[in-house]
Amino acid sequence: MNAHDRFKDYKGNKCWQAHVADVNRERDLMMANLTESGAAMLRIDDFEFQYVSKDDKELCKEVKEFIERHEWLAKLPNRPTHRFTARLKKNGVLAGTIIMATPNAFSNLLGKENKDKEKLISRGACISWAPKNLGSWLIMSSIRWMVESTDFRYFTAYSDPEAKELGTIYQACNFIYLGQTSGTDKQYFDTKNPKKGWFSSREFRKKSNYYKYAEKIGISKERWKSWMKKYSPDWEVIPPDVKSAIKKQEEIYRRSCKSRKVPAKHKYVYILGRSKKETKRLKVAFQKNSPRKVSLSYPTERGK
Repeated sequence: MNAHDRFKDYKGNKCWQAHVADVNRERDLMMANLTESGAAMLRIDDFEFQYVSKDDKELCKEVKEFIERHEWLAKLPNRPTHRFTARLKKNGVLAGTIIMATPNAFSNLLGKENKDKEKLISRGACISWAPKNLGSWLIMSSIRWMVESTDFRYFTAYSDPEAKELGTIYQACNFIYLGQTSGTDKQYFDTKNPKKGWFSSREFRKKSNYYKYAEKIGISKERWKSWMKKYSPDWEVIPPDVKSAIKKQEEIYRRSCKSRKVPAKHKYVYILGRSKKETKRLKVAFQKNSPRKVSLSYPTERGK
């Protein structure tokens, strides 16, 4: 069942993930060989933080299945790049995960010169019996790992009003609130591929779909590949008639899908340098380039 269909029948006051934690709790405890009293005694020191390499297929599969069971969207993001987990030290049971991904569009919040330093916190979930602060600990541990191990320095995240999310966990971590103006205003559903669930218009411009469009107009994958950049076509080298035919196929696919309007998402950002000096410099860049987003108040009302 896709996220939209799950939410249609949900009438509670909690966000979806808090609701699904209640639903899953009995089974989660049993699978972890825990009692209610044992779970209540757990503290952050009982968990181990770990980075999961994309080359470890077994662990990546475990993370994927965890997201499918516990997270609102119930599927992996486009272009995932980094995965992190929290496990019980005593038995290795997976208790939480964070997935970071390449943003669909870089925000330039800190100026164009810093746009390549952005990473999207795209998925995240904790198991029902986890301590209340495990999620915030996992997010901040993941951010610190990224700053120490990569060149990424600011981390954006979204909260979905359809899931009655406010971004409470980002507020607890002192993220900066950027407003409720983000994301697509329309989503699509491919009736021939229902397992994909609802998706944004960016799906039509995915690399894999461009190969399909090219095949439909008689262009081989090898030839089309020579016209592709890392994630998108290099339209400057593609013949105009081919570009027109590809765009037509994209529109045909779009029209074949169902569509629905969706509310804008809440957006947050966390800025962190490898030193206090670097953090200060990056925050000054944010204030200079995004002055209207510096002092926005956190949202407090759930829903659309």
